[in-house]
Amino acid sequence: MTEVDIEKENAAIAKAYKELLRVSYQTLSKDDKKLIRHAFEVALDAHKDQRRKSGEAYIFHPIAVAKIVAQEIGLDATSIAAALLHDVVEDNPNYTIADMERLFGETVARIVDGLTKISVLNKEMDVSLQAENFRKMLLTLNEDVRVIIIKIADRLHNMQTMDSMRADKQIKIASETLYIYAPLAHRIGLYNIKTELEDLGLKYTEPEVYEDIAEKMQESKEEQDAYIKAFSEVIEKSLNKEGLNYEIKGRPKSIFSIRRKMVKQGVSFDEVYDKFAVRIIYKSDFENEKFLAWKIYSIVTDHFTPNPIRLRDWISSPKSTGYEALHITVVGPKSRWVEVQIRSERMNEIAEKGYAAHYKYKNANDKEDNLDLWINRLQEALENNEANAVDFVEQFKLNLYSKEIFVFSPKGDLKSLPKGATPLDFAFSIHTEVGMKTRGAKVNGKLVPLSHELQSGDRVEILTSDNAKPNANWLDYATTARARSKIKSALNAHTKEIAEEGKEVLRRKLKQLKITLNEKSVNELVNYFKLKTSLDLFYRVGIGTIDNTKLKAFASSRSNAFMSYIKSKIRKPDVPNKDIDKEEITSKYDMLVFGKEEERLNYTLANCCNPIPGDKVFGFVTINDGIKVHKKNCPNAVSLQSNYAYRIQAAKWIDSSQRAYTSHIKLSGIDNLGLVNDITKLISENLHVNMKSISFSSDDGIFNGDITVEVKNQTMLKNLIDKLKTINGIDKVVRV
Repeated sequence: MTEVDIEKENAAIAKAYKELLRVSYQTLSKDDKKLIRHAFEVALDAHKDQRRKSGEAYIFHPIAVAKIVAQEIGLDATSIAAALLHDVVEDNPNYTIADMERLFGETVARIVDGLTKISVLNKEMDVSLQAENFRKMLLTLNEDVRVIIIKIADRLHNMQTMDSMRADKQIKIASETLYIYAPLAHRIGLYNIKTELEDLGLKYTEPEVYEDIAEKMQESKEEQDAYIKAFSEVIEKSLNKEGLNYEIKGRPKSIFSIRRKMVKQGVSFDEVYDKFAVRIIYKSDFENEKFLAWKIYSIVTDHFTPNPIRLRDWISSPKSTGYEALHITVVGPKSRWVEVQIRSERMNEIAEKGYAAHYKYKNANDKEDNLDLWINRLQEALENNEANAVDFVEQFKLNLYSKEIFVFSPKGDLKSLPKGATPLDFAFSIHTEVGMKTRGAKVNGKLVPLSHELQSGDRVEILTSDNAKPNANWLDYATTARARSKIKSALNAHTKEIAEEGKEVLRRKLKQLKITLNEKSVNELVNYFKLKTSLDLFYRVGIGTIDNTKLKAFASSRSNAFMSYIKSKIRKPDVPNKDIDKEEITSKYDMLVFGKEEERLNYTLANCCNPIPGDKVFGFVTINDGIKVHKKNCPNAVSLQSNYAYRIQAAKWIDSSQRAYTSHIKLSGIDNLGLVNDITKLISENLHVNMKSISFSSDDGIFNGDITVEVKNQTMLKNLIDKLKTINGIDKVVRV
């Protein structure tokens, strides 16, 4: 770099730093500014020789993260300083956590320590390195929630600046973001950041879908602005008459939420009816907030007819994230559904800033801290270190997006539980001992099964017995992290006892077969019986499902079992000799190729998404079933790419002309004479499509159909769907 370039860069760094101080949500004192300045200088020194992939000086990254923390999340000077220092200890060996404590005090050092990434981890075959990282990160929730918040800000900036990365890295990072960071941001009440993370996640996991929706939204922006103006004009007169001080804003729904609606409801972009919401934000003192919200509700519903089942009252009972608002869906101008959100300025600030604004107003209103409450509820799941890392993260995710219900104990105490909770969850929420000894339950005075789903307002009574103890079925009935972790611990303790006995039995039986029980033989046995862990093996010997006969079969095949297992799972096809028909080889192998080398490997197609040639796919190396091929937009793709990035294989179709694939189509429409005949005729006339099964039903003039067909590739299937859509009476055709 030339001296001029260096000077320019230094000026840009100084400007970025000043901007950080200027946009801070909190009022910064002299001491605050001193602390931030000191942190900035240390970060500048620590990263002076570093550059990002894009080529810019690395220091721009910590400044950008600190700016998100200061402006968008609104945290204090301590957090801003920690954000500036978040990569210092990891990236520069000259600085340690002890140095951080000496220079900036215990709190900043603790946050930086929590933020320092885990660099060395032993990765077992069936435990994901990434899930282990997530687990360690989530455990910091117990210590200081600011660690997670700064981590989210760090992730947001990385997502905003990911263009110069390799495509496979982009997919991995975007999948992690959708899998854990966006739900975490939502749970902490950072709605704006959650939305941006979801949209950026979609941008890299399904770029074509993202671009298509973004383009269509841009095209309809003018029309939306005009619509919001027309809506506002109708109610402004009435609002002004009441002397209200308010502002009306339109907010388009996020690209990710529109995509989710399209998939969930099986509709096109044009069929998503509520693509934007109207927000009415009013000024009020705390005492009159509720009264004014319902007054505005009354004015809006005087002018526009509300949908009674779409009323959401989060003012009387706020969400556990601290979110408060009234949401109503009304029939607006041009007979369109419009979601109207009514919030005071205070509520709006909490919705935008979440955690920070919640604390700003907390003392004034003396409200119970929902975030702390939620962390306490998760405490046991967080402390349960026995769980497999992937199970732990999945269990944690269950608690992220869960909506709440409120139920009563027989004495009238109110308990908050996630939606979908059962009497078993209620029992464990009272006390672990009550949960462990549950024999049955009564809901509203009636005996119900332990799998019964509780509803808000239910009165729940737990029946206990000293002889009762958890069984494996309980895991199907319990939904909360607390209940599941306690049940698993109890079952594991019992399993371990049996496994201890099983290990000794196995040692004796192997001795008779002239085999020593050691790590090598245990691994061979685990692979031979297609199990996951040695504990599974010992347990099965303990309960007798692996007996003498099975062990003798293992001993006889032992010499070549392990090698043949590996070969059968992942191998290149044999090189064809001259006597073999080339076309036969092509039809067998020339379908999918894997990795940069475009290798041909054995694979199976995943049942969860049934990929067919032409679909965008990836390979996933399983423990027992070789490579499974999934569609890029498979419901499990985000979880697999996030938790097991090291097992993902790039894959693509290269020739699909020789083989038929099964696909399932659903149709619906208005029943009329000859419709079934039209459909079957169209399919039978299409030479490249073979119909495997077909079923139709008609109910009060509405027609539904299910067809299973065999096609050679995606193009043929698309042509068939397009043709079916043209039949008179057909309203919707979707591939399942």
